[in-house]
Amino acid sequence: MKLICIGRNYTKHIEELKNEKPTDPVVFLKPDTAILLKKQPFFIPDFSDDVHHEVEILVKINKVGKHIDRKFAHKYYDEIGLGIDFTARDLQSQLKEKGLPWEKAKAFDGAAVVGKWLPKTNFKNVDNIQFKLLKNNVVVQDGNTNLMLWKIDELIEYVSKYFTLKIGDIIFTGTPAGVGKVVANDKLNGYIENIELFSITVK
Repeated sequence: MKLICIGRNYTKHIEELKNEKPTDPVVFLKPDTAILLKKQPFFIPDFSDDVHHEVEILVKINKVGKHIDRKFAHKYYDEIGLGIDFTARDLQSQLKEKGLPWEKAKAFDGAAVVGKWLPKTNFKNVDNIQFKLLKNNVVVQDGNTNLMLWKIDELIEYVSKYFTLKIGDIIFTGTPAGVGKVVANDKLNGYIENIELFSITVK
């Protein structure tokens, strides 16, 4: 099982980090060891002083596929979830300056929160899903999949050119604006519409 992550998929998030708007989806991977264990707190790693939360809609792949045409992509998932792509922003900046891969900043142990899953049939349109992240009961990120530069089915088509998608693989579809630093004792709650899908304490 692999975690396929999409960067720079929301215009306002691109602007807040002063990145260039990409011509193709930005893709990176996390190993399954990055998944935060259920009911465990998120421990800020000792190699970073600036870990950011990035809330994202998740898609779980339900069958094997390669070179999937966009018009068939909807057949490859039947669950929608919510998670966090934790990012050691200070380390990421250092790596980017040197032109090095991001994995140490993005794929460390515990860097991927995977919340509960909802049936895709719950949604009239997966390209119009409202979601949000609360930090200490204050909304800090508020997004909708209709703001994605590349929608879910487009992402499946794109990433399946490069990677065979397997049952259980998870696609992190990108984060909206509002990313920010977490500190010890923060509480993070993620919602799709009004349904809470995860609750995480930071240590």
